[in-house]
Amino acid sequence: MKLLTVAVPCYNSEDYMEHCINSILIGGDEVEILIIDDGSVDRTAQIADEYEKKYPNICKAVHKPNGGHGSGVNKGIELATGEYFRVVDSDDWLDGDSLLKVLDQLRKNSALYGKEPLDMIITNFIYDKEGAFRKHRMHYNAAFPVGRVICWDDIMHLRIGRYILMHSVIYRTQVLRDCGLKLPEHMFYVDNLYVYIPLPYVKRFMYVDVDLYHYYIGREDQSVNESTMIKNIDQQLKVNMMVIDAYDLKKIGNRKLRKYMYNYTEILTTVSTVLLLRDGDEEHIQKKKALWRHIKKTKPELYKKLRRGFFGLTTNIPGRAGRSFAVRGYRLTRRIVGFS
Repeated sequence: MKLLTVAVPCYNSEDYMEHCINSILIGGDEVEILIIDDGSVDRTAQIADEYEKKYPNICKAVHKPNGGHGSGVNKGIELATGEYFRVVDSDDWLDGDSLLKVLDQLRKNSALYGKEPLDMIITNFIYDKEGAFRKHRMHYNAAFPVGRVICWDDIMHLRIGRYILMHSVIYRTQVLRDCGLKLPEHMFYVDNLYVYIPLPYVKRFMYVDVDLYHYYIGREDQSVNESTMIKNIDQQLKVNMMVIDAYDLKKIGNRKLRKYMYNYTEILTTVSTVLLLRDGDEEHIQKKKALWRHIKKTKPELYKKLRRGFFGLTTNIPGRAGRSFAVRGYRLTRRIVGFS
């Protein structure tokens, strides 16, 4: 059994996947790298096979029909032999020194070494935006005590923009299996489900204050580009509704976890709402109303809380002026947070 499995979903990734894989190889034999070729039509499959041949004890090439990013993550969870699991997108990479420090902490808190295992490890990540002079660093120093085993009661203040994202999280593999995580195929934005569904199954975790993950932003076809998000708004909405439907938040026993899950649902719903308001298109306005009707019908208590909150009030101001205000506020938030 390996200490850590890293799944690298790849689709037509020949131009950048080697940089990604090489950054993970620094972890050595304790790491399993699953290079998941998602039905690529370029040299991705060949490159994956070459890595498996060169590093047979570390790399495994997995070839599957195209199913999208979520399908690749699902396959990784299914095949993982590591006690811990993380995803690295093929155009991103890991910092070598930080990876070694994370592996050291995993080793100290691993069932493989006779320890009571952690369920989740959180690290920092870098928004590596193409052409940006200053790279935005996402850290969690104000939210979690550093370098010690904690539970949800120990978390401090998670302010807006300091959410746990796919780039910042490593799960114990069994947690992902126990929660029954199954991401939808052929759909963007499933990372929201990945970082939300397992949370009630997480009991013990740790924040390691290292800048492990480099999240590259710069390709025109990236799903986080605002124009792409609007184009794919139906997928955003479906994921949003799946998050809303996943849990009855009032039944989440831990108060701090319940508050965090509510805040995550709120910001996700705000993003969906503002994207639908952005151009004032009547079809999008109707989809925005349908989203809020869904929340009201399926989770009436959540609806009341969302609707009466700051974001609910500001994104539901009627008329063109209200839509303009909501969009300007959203864009300001994007600049502050540093994404897209």
